Amino acid sequence: MEKVAIFVDVQNIYYTTKQIHKCHFDYNAFWAKATSNRKVVKAIAYAIDRGDEKQKQFQNILKGIGFELKLKPFIQRRDGSAKGDWDVGITLDVMEHSKNTDAVVLASGDGDFDLLLSKIRNDFAVSVEVYGVAQLTARSLINSASKFTPIEDDLLLK
Repeated sequence: MEKVAIFVDVQNIYYTTKQIHKCHFDYNAFWAKATSNRKVVKAIAYAIDRGDEKQKQFQNILKGIGFELKLKPFIQRRDGSAKGDWDVGITLDVMEHSKNTDAVVLASGDGDFDLLLSKIRNDFAVSVEVYGVAQLTARSLINSASKFTPIEDDLLLK
């Protein structure tokens, strides 16, 4: 059975899905699709923690599906902007877990991950699948993946 590691950039998926589709990403459908006939060796969802009740419920849903949750606190800057970037954390975990798997699934549209995906494909001979909202997923990320799956109807909560 093929071994798979799954990594989800929760903020990226939330905002891109909301912007284009005006609804939410269906994590249960995603899990079913990404894990079909595979053994999950690692599944991590990376999110920002604002500490509100609705978010805690969402985090419990992710845990119930099978994700390990990694949280960073929400940081509001003086100028009103916010900070909550998981790129380095995701990169470190992907590098660590790519050695022991056949496939890596990344749910994100962030082009910053294109070099990471190219590196793990070359260094570890893993297949890399990217799930993202097509209109907001970096072309370089799509090109660095073995397979791109657009987030559309079957992966949306309506």
